[in-house]
Amino acid sequence: MSELKSKTSDAIVKGPAHAPARAMLRATGFETDDFAAPIIGLVNTWTTVTPCNMHLSALADPVREGIESAGARAVDFNTIVVSDGVTMGAPGMRASLISREVIADSIELAVRGHSLDGAIILVGCDKTIPAAAMALARMDVPGLIFYGGSIMPGHLDGKDLSIQDVFEAVGAEASGAISQEELDAVEQAACPGAGACGGQFTANTMAMAMSILGLSPMGVNDIPAIHKDKIAAAKACGQRTVELAREKTGARQFISPQSLKNAAMAASASGGSTNAILHLLAIANEAGVPFTLDDFHDAAQDAPVIADLKPSGRYLAHDLYLAGGTRALAARMRAGGLLQDTPTVSGKTLFDELDASRETPGQKVIHDVAAPLKKRGGYRILYGDLAQEGAVLKVSGDTHPVMSGPAKVFESEEDCFAAVQKGAIAKGDVIIIRNEGPKGGPGMREMLAVTAALVGQGLIDDVALITDGRFSGASKGFVIGHLAPEAAADGPIALVRTGDIIRIDAAARRIDCDADLAARKKAYQPPQRRRLGGVFDKYAALVSSASQGAVTSIPPTENSK
Repeated sequence: MSELKSKTSDAIVKGPAHAPARAMLRATGFETDDFAAPIIGLVNTWTTVTPCNMHLSALADPVREGIESAGARAVDFNTIVVSDGVTMGAPGMRASLISREVIADSIELAVRGHSLDGAIILVGCDKTIPAAAMALARMDVPGLIFYGGSIMPGHLDGKDLSIQDVFEAVGAEASGAISQEELDAVEQAACPGAGACGGQFTANTMAMAMSILGLSPMGVNDIPAIHKDKIAAAKACGQRTVELAREKTGARQFISPQSLKNAAMAASASGGSTNAILHLLAIANEAGVPFTLDDFHDAAQDAPVIADLKPSGRYLAHDLYLAGGTRALAARMRAGGLLQDTPTVSGKTLFDELDASRETPGQKVIHDVAAPLKKRGGYRILYGDLAQEGAVLKVSGDTHPVMSGPAKVFESEEDCFAAVQKGAIAKGDVIIIRNEGPKGGPGMREMLAVTAALVGQGLIDDVALITDGRFSGASKGFVIGHLAPEAAADGPIALVRTGDIIRIDAAARRIDCDADLAARKKAYQPPQRRRLGGVFDKYAALVSSASQGAVTSIPPTENSK
């Protein structure tokens, strides 16, 4: 195999001046011939704190084998993980979204600092996936994203379980619907081993988005974490990364308005997480590609829900894999005229990949675009008195709901959760949780503990919940997040009082308050904002609005890489 005449890594391994660097690398196992080969970063998000990523250390071995069998040299790096599932409902959840920025930054520093020729990034838990894409887009280096795969279903009394069932069981136990012993049984059965949370929650939504966007080879991300085929897929991805490095094909070749729209369409059609909005905006920002909240609204209007997946549907990621996976879902989307053809890291176009779709006969997970589960996607972008920069409505059902009711205002997630558990929320209430935005949290926590408790108490279809924070992909109900400007930016949500009448009209795309907010604004004295120190304060000082992806980086210029 011919070697590259010039490569990025020559900056550290070529010429007499870099003999010290070569000497250091020889101590790690490099031999003379290795210095002429591409050097590929194998960036791992392995950790033992969560099942989502705990198997990635083992999957790194076949990835490394693939890189080196293709004539390149692998160098390993690790970066952090903050588990959404473990930290949910706790103060540490503030670290989750912040970790996305830290992961992206650390990948950039490792790859650019060592002048690497390419990178493959092993991901699992929610924020590691968009962070990997953000880093590749920011650097525009050759590389791809390899997702560790979904967890298998848990089982209890003949029913498949996911982590969603545990959160909802907490609310059910608090309301007296189930006993503590029944809650314990759900807890012990829900998570049987390695892999990311099993529904079309944030991790699986973003893994699908990476396949549609073109940054992951089609089909690879669908393979469950413990499936025997995952090892061969890992090796093939290592090999493909070397080919991309030899071709000098940077990641921005795959990120365009068209591919981002495809990914947004897939999130809508699969009934996926609203976090995809936040993350795809961030990826677009890193690539310097124009993409806005309204592009997501259009995607949800155009792409009906055709995948019967949890949290609102019946099936889990493993069932989608058995039905034919992302390729089969996207093939039906293409047949319905919802996708555009774009390049992918496999070397084939998206439509070339979809030509290889093999849908399992009799499968019940994926429906036709002409006969969808819901005629429109599960989210809308709202504006109005309380959302001058926009907010994201996540709604179950197929209608355009209108809701009007009295506000019950809470200054934090903990305050609201305590009220729900005490039975202080009534049908018709419009719950408002503020000071949980990117700056105010800081870190924009997810409200899954609250929404799951509402489900457990049978209230989720009879209340609305509005927050400047965000929601887990496992959340369901009439919930509105990402409200901007947030309370910490002195947005209108900071002025709302308990008892104000809030009106939400999804068809009109409005969220309004009957109070004279302009008059209140004149007398408003912002409270002293929360200071947590360290990285939390740094993030709060730098982070952009949720309407812009809650990023801390500056969009690239034409000449930046």
